[in-house]
Amino acid sequence: MGRRVVVTGMGAVSPLGLSVPELWQGIVEARSGVGPITLFDASGFETRFAAEVKGFEPTRYMERKEARRTDRFVQFAVAATLEALRTSELQITAENRDEVGVFIASGIGGIATLSEQFDVLRTRGPGRISPFLIPAMITNLAAGQVSILTGARGPSYCITSACASSAHAIGEAAETIRRGWARAIIAGGSEASITPIGVAGFNAMRALSTANHHPATASRPFDADRDGFVMGEGAAVLILEDLEHALDRGARILAEVTGYAATSDAYHISNLAEDGEGIVRAIKLALRRSGLEPADIDYINAHATGTPAGDPVESAAIRQVFGARGAAPPVSSSKSQFGHLLGAAGAIEAVVSVLAMQHGLLPPTINLRRPDPACDLDVVPNQPRPATVNAVMSNSFGFGGHNVCLVFRRFA
Repeated sequence: MGRRVVVTGMGAVSPLGLSVPELWQGIVEARSGVGPITLFDASGFETRFAAEVKGFEPTRYMERKEARRTDRFVQFAVAATLEALRTSELQITAENRDEVGVFIASGIGGIATLSEQFDVLRTRGPGRISPFLIPAMITNLAAGQVSILTGARGPSYCITSACASSAHAIGEAAETIRRGWARAIIAGGSEASITPIGVAGFNAMRALSTANHHPATASRPFDADRDGFVMGEGAAVLILEDLEHALDRGARILAEVTGYAATSDAYHISNLAEDGEGIVRAIKLALRRSGLEPADIDYINAHATGTPAGDPVESAAIRQVFGARGAAPPVSSSKSQFGHLLGAAGAIEAVVSVLAMQHGLLPPTINLRRPDPACDLDVVPNQPRPATVNAVMSNSFGFGGHNVCLVFRRFA
């Protein structure tokens, strides 16, 4: 079976706040982090709102000179990492740095920097392009910068699998530790894609909600009136450790990572397979690898983005494995509160899942006014709910047919 893997620290920068406590407070308050776009003038766009990170100042986390050279997605990753390391009290030293890795994912990377430099190219010519364009843009530089900042010299890379990216990163980090190839890994994801080209691109696909009249209620997973997802941004990082390593240093253990499965639909570039077969396989594999039965799962944090086609497929897959409403565990979509963080979605939803277990409180699906009969599950409507939570599942799916399922258990 390999080594046991535990979570000892977490960090988050999100539309609900700049730390894990602020994120959780937003969950408890059932608050929306969605509002009008302020990062650029969106007046001519079909969608004029998003879930932005507010009040973020990169120089709180890095030198001003370094902040000017890095994209927003890298800055978010650094901030979340510093919080996660602080809460875990993991010290990276000359003695252990070769056994500490960094797996930080991104679906899109430095799209803001790339967009800005295209403008420079068009208006001022190729000789004025920044020498920091490529290091700021490429998706692996969040992991690279975190490795440089922390001194972690173990395995380090970026997984890119669209909206499943950071769930893949957490799962692969856990497996790397389980094999004995690292003692600890900084694992998560970061995304900062609320840019003109990002919003226009998703609008062109008809993927985004266009409910501009009331942005705070536009993210409506499982609701009959949903009309697309709401773009979010931010980062989340978990410190994963070999259990023995964590116990030896007296770490506080937040949860155990017991299950991870990844499958492919081999079906379509952007749509889920209509029968949900790939999702069902991922859920069943993750359960089997956890040594759990469906009845052992107390809560599922769903991928559920609020698209008309996607939510019913995931709901049907959950019912196929767990049973109909009443038999299946409570299921909710945190994207209703902080939007869809794309490549960082799996990581921030993993953080929310662990917090739900710690606090004994089920996160809500807000904005649910007219439940869709095709999504007939207990989706924890509109307000959080106290519950005993000993095992949680977090689902993430990505364009290209990527399916990831993570299982966390209370440590015992």
